[in-house]
Amino acid sequence: MKRLLVVTAAIEAGTGLGLLAAPATIAFILLGGTLDSPGALTVARVAGAALVALGLACWLARDNGHAIVVPMLFYNVIAAAILVYAAVSLALPGVGLWPAIGLHTVLAIWCVAALRWRLKPTA
Repeated sequence: MKRLLVVTAAIEAGTGLGLLAAPATIAFILLGGTLDSPGALTVARVAGAALVALGLACWLARDNGHAIVVPMLFYNVIAAAILVYAAVSLALPGVGLWPAIGLHTVLAIWCVAALRWRLKPTA
């Protein structure tokens, strides 16, 4: 579980910092689109701050993080679903879109595995 939370902390905080510093670049890589309005840039930066906070929460919980794994599972499942919708229904062409879907899917599976291992009875 510790490795899961350290990896998640690095990925989410890194992406969040990218969104804070260069939201248009991250949006183009991920979605193949632009952030054409000040409102879109603002929302992207707020999302970046949230991802940094998520990364910090995972980092701080890395030694005893079973309580944060359930919310991380929810986040990864929903993030993957939203990105699949963006790829399939909206046909967004970002080169980072399918890798991000794969990453969130793997992290969700890892969360399930960590929870199952944590709940496994010792006999």
